[in-house]
Amino acid sequence: MKLDFLTSGLPLQDLVVGASIYFPPIFKAIILGFFIWLILHHLLRDWMYSGDIWHPTLMDLSLFSLSVCAGLAFLVVW
Repeated sequence: MKLDFLTSGLPLQDLVVGASIYFPPIFKAIILGFFIWLILHHLLRDWMYSGDIWHPTLMDLSLFSLSVCAGLAFLVVW
């Protein structure tokens, strides 16, 4: 059984800035998802807060969760 710990070919590699700042791969997905959420929130804001949605805050939170998932999927594919 051969174990290869070399992760240079795997997606979602860690990002290390300098010698002390460590950004795990999920951090990159959250930042990318945040920017996706900003665009979607701006486009859907009037509809969400017009009264058609029962709880706009929960809709906004679920939209953010879906944006983070889309950001993670984009990073894995890229």
